[in-house]
Amino acid sequence: MNRLILILLLPLCLLSTALAAETAEEKGLAIAEEMDRRDTGWGDQTARMEMILRNRRGDESRRQIRVRTLEVENDGDKSLTIFDHPRDVKGTAFLSYTHALKPDEQWLYLPALKRVKRIASRNKSGPFMGSEFAYEDMTSQEVPKYSYRFLREEEVGGRKTLVIERYPQYEYSGYTRQVVWIDSGMYRPVKVEFYDRKDSLLKTLTLSGYHRYLDRYWRPDEMHMINHQTGKQTTLRWSDYRFRTGLTSRDFDKNSLKRAH
Repeated sequence: MNRLILILLLPLCLLSTALAAETAEEKGLAIAEEMDRRDTGWGDQTARMEMILRNRRGDESRRQIRVRTLEVENDGDKSLTIFDHPRDVKGTAFLSYTHALKPDEQWLYLPALKRVKRIASRNKSGPFMGSEFAYEDMTSQEVPKYSYRFLREEEVGGRKTLVIERYPQYEYSGYTRQVVWIDSGMYRPVKVEFYDRKDSLLKTLTLSGYHRYLDRYWRPDEMHMINHQTGKQTTLRWSDYRFRTGLTSRDFDKNSLKRAH
């Protein structure tokens, strides 16, 4: 009799496990969608950025950069990154069109060669301008680019966070998965762990110094990426955020790369 009950209960246990897994996926997706909803409607923004590169020995080099971004309805953002200093990278410009479902488009203008180089999709995992950020890290994180799973709630620095796992759905990603800690108040990421194609921890990104703009949109002052496998680090320090400056899609065509200075 007991054996019969166990046999009857077994499918229920399996069903319960399946529903729990589905619930975790649905909850992870819902969190990602809420993050996206809260950061929609800002239109365009400009900012200044200092990029600090550190090698394993702690030696530093610094770059001064301007960033312009355009929000595109029903698609990913367009962004233009312009290097102003030092002299060896001055005039270098990076243009990125993020897409939700189709492959992103990216171009790099190299002033020394006076030509525009297209970044191939299969090279998106490569380092961006010698930093610990990959080309694929320099795109907006559109919801359909990943599948999701909720992991747990956890405190980070005294703040409550929601921890989700996301799995890249786009081709040629350098990551098998990312674990993201999301502040449960502002619904912005405070930490991201990146796992390489062998599913080993590759990098950790921490975001800090968040401020709210236009009474709604949160932006960090600092983003710090450490590569655990090489010991190298890159810090991005952001300042002078400005919103709704009147940028249009014409400011993000391929000719804008050569005009950027």
